[in-house]
Amino acid sequence: MLASLGLDAEAESVYRLMLIQQDWGVTEMAAHLACAEDSVRSALDRLAELNLLRRSMQAPGGLRPVSPDLGFQLLLQRQQAHLLAQQQQFAESQAAISRLLDEYSELRTGERHGVEYLQGIDAIQTRLEELAHRSTSECLSFMPGGAQSAASLEASRPLDEDLMGRGVQVLTVYLDSVRNDTPTVEYARWLQDNGGEVRTVPALPLRMVLFDREVALLPVDPTNTKKGAVQLTGPGVLTALAALFEQVWRRAALIGCSQGRDEVGLTAQERELLRLLTQGATDEIAAKKLGIGLRTSRRMMSDLMARLGARSRFEAGVLANKAGWTD
Repeated sequence: MLASLGLDAEAESVYRLMLIQQDWGVTEMAAHLACAEDSVRSALDRLAELNLLRRSMQAPGGLRPVSPDLGFQLLLQRQQAHLLAQQQQFAESQAAISRLLDEYSELRTGERHGVEYLQGIDAIQTRLEELAHRSTSECLSFMPGGAQSAASLEASRPLDEDLMGRGVQVLTVYLDSVRNDTPTVEYARWLQDNGGEVRTVPALPLRMVLFDREVALLPVDPTNTKKGAVQLTGPGVLTALAALFEQVWRRAALIGCSQGRDEVGLTAQERELLRLLTQGATDEIAAKKLGIGLRTSRRMMSDLMARLGARSRFEAGVLANKAGWTD
């Protein structure tokens, strides 16, 4: 009922129960709600994030629920602040793109370059086809979002086939999570068999296709690629994007190689999940960045908490920092 305010059904049930039985602990609540104690602890973490729980002065170390009058007002204020932040971010994005257009509107030599907006999937696909056909040396791509859809792979195949057939170097970076998706892995193997190179990383900054280091296609909104794309040209911005690709490429792992664990027993994906969550990312945002499902993200975090011996997210963050897991 309160999901639109960020309060899922499980957390709402725990909150309602705490308002009635303020002296109950995790064990009693889990028994009453017929759920696992870990589920209750996760709900308590969520309630604490939403400021619906406060430290108890009567029971040191315990928690008390905030009254509904105050709590729901805080939730509404939080939602309003989030909406205002989104509006501000959109306005800043528009201003940044306008500045790019002004800054790179003309080369010192008088050559024109700048920004062009593309609306709709068909317009973007048409431009990709045109740029791929004109490309002569290399095509560098970031492909976030996890497993690629069948439609996306189908649209990419003729372009990649044409590029590689003409000797153009095709370098692609996917997320580590695609290693569990058979169609994407098969497509990556096809690329490699035909002369392309494919690597993976835990997270990517944005979707990007860079042709010959002369023109790039980026999403207008990295969080929602359906809003359209922007084509960028000009030596300044293209040099920066090429440097970003090279930095990510160097630390990426070949998709055909098995991924091991580091000196403390973490995979690159687990370390990235910890980094995202300790920086304040929600479960939903962390899952999207890693290209995995929400349940998978929470299962990974539960496993990390168990390995740390932590009983809550907050404690896990503290212990992970002490153990050097978030360096």
